[in-house]
Amino acid sequence: MQHMVIIEAGRTERHYWLDLWRYRELFQVLAWRDLSVRYKQTVIGVLWALIRPLLTMLVFTIIFSRIAKLPTVGDAPYALMVFAGILPWTFFASGLSEASTSLINNEKLISKVYFPRLIVPIATIVVAFVDFLISFGLLLLMMAWYRYVPDWRIVLLPIFVLMTFLASVGPALWITSLNVKYRDFRYVIPFIVQFGLYVSPVGFSSSVIPNQWRLLYSLNPMVGVIDGFRWCLLHGQSGLYLPTLLISLGVIAFFLWFGVRHFRKTEKSFADLI
Repeated sequence: MQHMVIIEAGRTERHYWLDLWRYRELFQVLAWRDLSVRYKQTVIGVLWALIRPLLTMLVFTIIFSRIAKLPTVGDAPYALMVFAGILPWTFFASGLSEASTSLINNEKLISKVYFPRLIVPIATIVVAFVDFLISFGLLLLMMAWYRYVPDWRIVLLPIFVLMTFLASVGPALWITSLNVKYRDFRYVIPFIVQFGLYVSPVGFSSSVIPNQWRLLYSLNPMVGVIDGFRWCLLHGQSGLYLPTLLISLGVIAFFLWFGVRHFRKTEKSFADLI
């Protein structure tokens, strides 16, 4: 179906969110293109989506369980606890890293054709979601290997998946808009992601954090998300600290509002700057 574009002052602002739906086919094309390019001319293809979290799990299990002697949660195997934390973190980190350079990578498209620019970074995060689904299949195989069957809480897992998606969207929109004007931001993102990996409860349980620092630690929005994943997958043994969850929701909502606001504010200049 073809749509007729009417050139009218102020029309873009009034119909911006409706245009997101009208250009949904472009969203699908960009997401599929990014997904195919990621594994094009690779030797093992989609297995990269399994190897990265698997190697991270092995390293963290050795460091935090064997060397640091940190406890697991309940009777869950330590490797399973770590992998349940790696899943949301990898989704968040991949979406943030790749979306932050998405506008620059699509500069020819942005400088020549009108469409809501919001489509570009969000399509990139959807590609990270596909990797998440592949890795989740590996988690199910691990649970079968350990004979660790999740209970009814797993039906609430999509809530925390959505939280992970939104947690990456807000900062990604802010950073990608800054990256258009200040190209050196692309060198900052890998450092932020690497630092965040170690300060988030990926290789350990957040319960090891002293109580007096628990609320401050919860300002990292991925703390509540990772705790939620483990609560859903490990029979609730990791516990779900309500103040942490509420703070994470608040921080995610703030960055989502701020990211969309800043992106929309600077979107008009993308074609000129890029």
